[in-house]
Parts: sequence; structure tokens; C-alpha cells
Amino acid sequence: MKTIILGLLCLSFASVAQAVLKIDITEGTEGALPIAVVPFKWHGSKMISDGDVSAIVASDLARSGKFSPVDEKDLIARPNKLADVHYKTWRIAGMDHIVIGNVTLQPNGTYQVEFRLIDILKGKQVLGYSFAATKDTIRTIAHQISDYVFTHITGMPGAFGTRIAYVTVQRSKKGISSRLQVSDTDGYNPQTLLTSNEPIMSPAWSPNGAELAYVSFENGQAEIFTHNIRTGKRKSRSKFKGLNGSPAWSPDGKKLAVTLSKDGNPDIYILNIKDNKAKRLTNHWAIDTEAVWLPDGKAIIYTSSRSGKPQLYRQSIWGNAKPERLTYEGRYNANASVSADGKHIAYVHGEGNVYRIALLELATKSSRILTDGPLDESPEYAPNNSMILFASQEKRKAILAAVSVDGRQKQRLVFTDGEVREPSWAAVRY
Repeated sequence: MKTIILGLLCLSFASVAQAVLKIDITEGTEGALPIAVVPFKWHGSKMISDGDVSAIVASDLARSGKFSPVDEKDLIARPNKLADVHYKTWRIAGMDHIVIGNVTLQPNGTYQVEFRLIDILKGKQVLGYSFAATKDTIRTIAHQISDYVFTHITGMPGAFGTRIAYVTVQRSKKGISSRLQVSDTDGYNPQTLLTSNEPIMSPAWSPNGAELAYVSFENGQAEIFTHNIRTGKRKSRSKFKGLNGSPAWSPDGKKLAVTLSKDGNPDIYILNIKDNKAKRLTNHWAIDTEAVWLPDGKAIIYTSSRSGKPQLYRQSIWGNAKPERLTYEGRYNANASVSADGKHIAYVHGEGNVYRIALLELATKSSRILTDGPLDESPEYAPNNSMILFASQEKRKAILAAVSVDGRQKQRLVFTDGEVREPSWAAVRY
């Protein structure tokens, strides 16, 4: 079980502070729904830098694995008004839906962004909205449009307008500088929240997307902080002697499940945010760590070595409840992430020297492998349950990757310069 403690204390990260994630779809376009996102027409202004709304929408929909947008060069027409849509031509081209829109510069310097989703088979517009945007918010508006389109067609909530957090490191002759960063889900608009010459790890979003909890070694030992994204205000939550690790927010945002060794052995404690008081939940000679909450807030799932090897357990947070073992296949099952509906768990499954992301159905206890390895870790469910973000390696370089819950669609997210690890996906955008 040494690997769990080392994972908490000694993970290595590398990256450049303001680099942008480059996202490539590597598998899974077969069976995706055809859609055409026609380039939006700009009125009264040239397209602003990084403000290509239609390209952002097309990229979002492609990354979801549910859609196969037509390449811009292959578009059979480029209508920007509903009256210009020739339904028969689009039907012949095999198109189910098209998205059209306009961006208009307003007298006050803002932009009006409007879009229409057109159902080609029904021969009518089925969705349409208009938004006010600035040059700094136009990408956010584009992600919102993607969410509207995705939800209308699939019936699932969109997650393009949320954000992800991750840890990077800049290496130089002077040493290593760790950074905690937040960006849009496509890697744009990176924001550095903390820079330290010591490790930063285990970022976890609060339910309302306003704060991050994480572990920092900036004061010479492991210490858990919470960090308000908008104000930048930080609070130390746990700096007991020994291990302070793996913070996980309760669904109501009032508590953190954490791993502490202040009483001798690494166990799970429930930390009250209001007064920072910690109540011990597990008490075992084994190592208990990496707790995550079930959506009802009544139980947690965590990694424990009490069976001799790392396995996943579920335990109520009330009274002296006994833990229930969830995983039995394989010598290593750890680092759980719970789906928003509480029905599935993504986790790391290890066999030999190969670590892959697996999915466990809680009702049946059946599991299946989603990724190929050889070193996949830190799974994180998308807020809409459609994808799982995780850390991986490619040619000895740390990258982020994503896989659809059915295992068919896969992506790689690589920094343009450097490496990245420890992903965390916000449920909402604050």
C-alpha cells in the first residue's frame, strides 16, 4: 500500500503556466450524429481573436463524442438566416441538424450573439436564443450555445460551459514551480490560482463551483486549503501533524472528507467547514484514503488496504457503520469518482504494471475496463455523466485524456508546451 501514500505525497507534475490544452479526438467518431455548424456572420466588426463562435461550438460537439460536425470546407451552403436554409438540399446531404448564427457589434461596444438550431428532417427551427457578450465573454457564450444544442438533441445536460482545474509545473535551472490552474473545458482562458516551489495536489471543486480545496506543501508540510475562485481568498483547513490529504466536498458544501494521520494511522475524517473541526470516520490499522461522497451525502466511497491490497469500500457517515467492500477483481482498485446520479463509479484498476480506468455499476457490482493504460489515473466524471477525464502518459509525457462512459469515444488533451495532471471537473460555472 506504499503506492497510495507516495501518490499522495510525491506526485510529479510538469507544465508551462499559460499554455493551452490541445484536444485531439483519437477514437469514436463512428455512429456520431451528423451536424453542420455554419460559420457565424459578423456584422459591424471583424471576428475578434479566439472568438470564432461557430468553430468553438463545432469543436465542443465533436469532443462530446455524440456528434460529427461537417468540416467547414465541406459545407454545401452557408446560410445565416432561416429564410436561406434549403431543407431538401441538406436532407440529400444526409444532415439531421444545422446551426446558423450571427454576431453583431452594438453601439456600446458589446456584441449580440444569436443562434438558431434547425431540424432538417422536421423542416423547421427548433431552438434559438440571443445573448449579450463582450470580447472577454464571447467564448463563454459559445460554450453555452453548445450546451443548448447538445441538450436539445440528446436530452442530456451539457457540460461545455463548466470549467476544469489541474496542476502543472514549470521546470527550470532554478528548480520546480508548481501551479494550480483553472480553465474552460477546452483548455482556453487559463487562470493561475497559486504558484509554489512546493507540490500542489488533489484539487477538488465545491458543489457550487465557487471554491477549490487542495493540498499544498508551501509551508513545509501537507496542508489542506480552500480557495475562492473569484476573490482569491484562501483559508487553511487542516494542518495537523502528519498527512493531510485527499479533500472531497460534501454535496451540501458544508464538509470535507479528508485523509489525516494525526492519530497515528491514515484514516478518513469529516471536516466541518464552519469551524475546521475534524471527526474521525474510519479507525483501522490499514490505510484509508481517497474518499468521495455519494450524491445523497449519507455515505462515502474510499480506498483501503484492509483486505491486503487497495480496494474500494462504501461506508455510511453516521454512527459506527461497517464498511462494504465494492471491488474484488484485481490486485489494485483505487481512486474512485462517483457519477452525478450515484449509479456508477469510475476508478483505477491495476493489473501487473498496467493501470487503466474502469467503471463499476453499484447496483450490480459489475465492472468493465474503459481505457488501455499503461498508466491511467485520477478519473473524474464530467458533470453530465457523459465523459470521464483522467491523467495518463504518452511517450513518458504526462497528459490528460478523456473517455466516454461507453468506452467508444476517446480524446487526448495535451499542453502545447509541458505536462499536466490531477484533473478536477466543476459541476457548474461560478
